Amino acid sequence: MEKPTLLILAAGMGSRYGGLKQMDNLGPSGEAIIDYSIYDAIRAGFGKVIFIVRESFIDTFKNIFEPKLKGRIKTEYITQEISKVPEGVKINHEREKPWGTAHAVLMAAENINEPFAVINADDFYGAEAYETIVKFFNTSNQNNEYSMVSYFLKNTLSDFGYVSRGVCDYDSENFLTDIVERTKIEKNNDKIFYLNENNNKVNLTGDELVSMNVWGFKPSIFKYFEKYFIDFIKENNNNLKSEFFIPLVINNLIKSNLAKVKVLNCDAKWFGVTYKKDKQTTINKIADLVKAGIYPENLWA
Repeated sequence: MEKPTLLILAAGMGSRYGGLKQMDNLGPSGEAIIDYSIYDAIRAGFGKVIFIVRESFIDTFKNIFEPKLKGRIKTEYITQEISKVPEGVKINHEREKPWGTAHAVLMAAENINEPFAVINADDFYGAEAYETIVKFFNTSNQNNEYSMVSYFLKNTLSDFGYVSRGVCDYDSENFLTDIVERTKIEKNNDKIFYLNENNNKVNLTGDELVSMNVWGFKPSIFKYFEKYFIDFIKENNNNLKSEFFIPLVINNLIKSNLAKVKVLNCDAKWFGVTYKKDKQTTINKIADLVKAGIYPENLWA
């Protein structure tokens, strides 16, 4: 099998965090979370990394990552901008908010002809997540069979505010049957809940499996992303805050019996930086992993 590609979604502005959290120094030698993701992907057998970024900070990414990654893995940089839509699609030019994660993936359609994993730039997924995805690619022989690494909801929350998570349902063979994006999940002492469309609290157990936006796709996925994105714009062009999420595409594929998505379980530990106050917790967790010998103190030395 051709080596898979790692597609990193790094175009977010970090509004709740207060800056470019995907570039923040968290490791003992100034590493960002994204450094650990690439390091783990290289060890798992990935052959290329593609960064999806904004035009305004593409040079910053190149200046930081090219010296580190040269000779280690192939790199490419692609921009996600509001105006980058399929030919013939008319958009509302009053829109300021990015189109969302599924649109970001679509930006790489002309650059990927091999299996690929999608991740967020600011999430630490653990080495096992990348190993599990590669194992899936090595054993799956169906063109329209994709995958998703799952995590327990209770292990993915912030102590400092609400988070968005894709809550999953799946069948006896671990194929996804539904994924619902919950955008306001919080914990308060031992209680976990989300706010529904009426702003009412709905309790959760914490043992729900959720998507943390780590997907295993094949190039066949791109035609679906384009089709559903065109439909999405037609329906939401005047809703200036609507977002085209990956789970929207996945649910459409599942309900239409056009594809299957395997829910992959592994022992990976997730953590991340949604809010500025998450930073110290993340620094401590990375320090513990370095102390345990899982990562070197200087990742790229």
